[in-house]
Amino acid sequence: MNMSAKEHALLAMNDLGKRGVPFLFAIDFAMERPWVIPLSNVRPEAILYDINGRSNVGHRPPALNRPIFFEKYPMPFAAYAPRFQIVKDHIQAGNSFLVNLTCPTPIVTNLSLSDIFYHSRARYKLWLRNELVVFSPEIFIQIRCGRIASFPMKGTIDAALPNAEQQILQDTKERAEHHTIVDLIRNDLSMVATQVRVERLRYVESVHTNGKHLLQVSSRIAGDLPSDYSARLGDIVFQLLPAGSICGAPKPKTLDIIRQAEGYERGFYTGIVGLFDGLDLDCGVMIRFIECHPEGLLYKSGGGITTFSDATKEYQEMIDKVYVPIPNARCTAAPTMIS
Repeated sequence: MNMSAKEHALLAMNDLGKRGVPFLFAIDFAMERPWVIPLSNVRPEAILYDINGRSNVGHRPPALNRPIFFEKYPMPFAAYAPRFQIVKDHIQAGNSFLVNLTCPTPIVTNLSLSDIFYHSRARYKLWLRNELVVFSPEIFIQIRCGRIASFPMKGTIDAALPNAEQQILQDTKERAEHHTIVDLIRNDLSMVATQVRVERLRYVESVHTNGKHLLQVSSRIAGDLPSDYSARLGDIVFQLLPAGSICGAPKPKTLDIIRQAEGYERGFYTGIVGLFDGLDLDCGVMIRFIECHPEGLLYKSGGGITTFSDATKEYQEMIDKVYVPIPNARCTAAPTMIS
């Protein structure tokens, strides 16, 4: 019987983990096209990675000695609103408590995908030649010395707003969304670990972009793995997917709602990318993501919808998340427009 790509990847992670062989991996949202590559086989002309400082970049990146433009062309609100309403109707019917709704946004920039990889500031970066670039701030899981931890990120606000940190922490919708995801992740980790607990709840981090300074809210949840965890890395990772922070709760029904509302394929967007160094595993959620298409570059972004959500605010959050974290880049008007 032929094995699926998911089964191949799971078994490869188990085998390499058991033998202590370092590897790089990426798993798409639908878990249909995952790949696992021993680090010794990763070729920088095809794949560049930087996983929390572990990287195959062996040289200083070329300087950006030119004015930079980065223009985004989000779908009109009239196109977003029906997608939002599908989600809201399901929530009001009790089919989900939280749904992560995402959309593709065409962008025009004079930055190449490799420029963005080299110069963006992010915990998790991945470049696949002629395909995509990722520059994500969100940790999915980290495994160190037999302990597993997850850091769901839910809640974003413009730091320039008055009392921005207080606003985001006191906002009813944001608080409900974050607590829902924390409960979901705690339950997920309990499937693979013991003594699972929330070690830090709703702390605020800064993110500097090419256009704005943003604040984002995260939590830390951790537990203890069994002694043979290194031989079960594939089982552990795939059992936790898709990441709760980018689908919602409860997962099975919420995934059906996402497919109905979004109307496009996420691909590797909101999947995960990570590295096993022979002892520990570290991986992030691919939530800041640009992909090549025949018609140009697409940036995929979104946010969590709850019963408290307002369509105009969620639409604006989707747009605000279309950025590159290159704080010193000077942005100018794009020379061409998309009709």
